[in-house]
Amino acid sequence: MTDITVYSTDYCPYCTRAKDLLSRLGQDYTEIDVTNDDALRAEMMEKSGGRRTVPQIFINGEHIGGFDDLNARHKDGTLKF
Repeated sequence: MTDITVYSTDYCPYCTRAKDLLSRLGQDYTEIDVTNDDALRAEMMEKSGGRRTVPQIFINGEHIGGFDDLNARHKDGTLKF
């Protein structure tokens, strides 16, 4: 079973795109909303090497990056679940 975590905010269009892509690919994911939670945002930043932007996506503990990174892997065939 694949463990996918998406750190997001409720107003982020790239978060919506990432979640839509994962859903279209038949993948379940855990969403962690950092909209109004400084502690969760700090956790996200620590895990992602200091990145502040959302989404930040992790697959089986590996930091994938944001939507553009996820989509690029999907398009070039390197996205593995």
